[in-house]
Amino acid sequence: MGVYQNSIDAKNRLIVPAKFRDELGYKCVLTRGLDQCLVIYPMSTWAEQQNKLATLPRSDEKARAFLRYMYANAVECEIDKQGRITLPQYLKDIAEVQKDLVTIGMLDRVELWSREIYENSEIGGKLSPDDFKKIGETYQV
Repeated sequence: MGVYQNSIDAKNRLIVPAKFRDELGYKCVLTRGLDQCLVIYPMSTWAEQQNKLATLPRSDEKARAFLRYMYANAVECEIDKQGRITLPQYLKDIAEVQKDLVTIGMLDRVELWSREIYENSEIGGKLSPDDFKKIGETYQV
C-alpha cells in the first residue's frame, strides 16, 4: 500500500519504490491495467492471474478479447541492481506516461499512473464521496 511520486528517465526506466521491491523480487510482470494505468505483478501473483484467466470460456468472443488484452500487453521485467524496470514504449503510450508517475500499492499488485491522469481523477476513478460511502457500507470496509 502507499502512494509514491516518481518519474522515468531518458531510457524509459522507472525506479520501483523500495517498499515494493521486496514483494516483487527481481522478476515481475508489467501489463496494461483495467483503467488507464499500468500494473506490475509479482511472478507468483501473475501465476494466480493466469490460473483465473485460464477459466474463461474460449468460446466466448468477449472472453477471448479480454485474454488478448491481458496477454498481448504483458511483458516480463527484471528489476536491476538500482531497483529499476524499463517501460516499453507501447505501454508508456497506452498509459499516456510522459515523465512523471504516481506509483500505488494495490493489494497484490502495483499500479503505475501518469501523474497528470492520476491528479485529474479521483484515485484513478470517478467516485464521489457518496460512492465511497456506499461501497464501504456495502462491503463493510
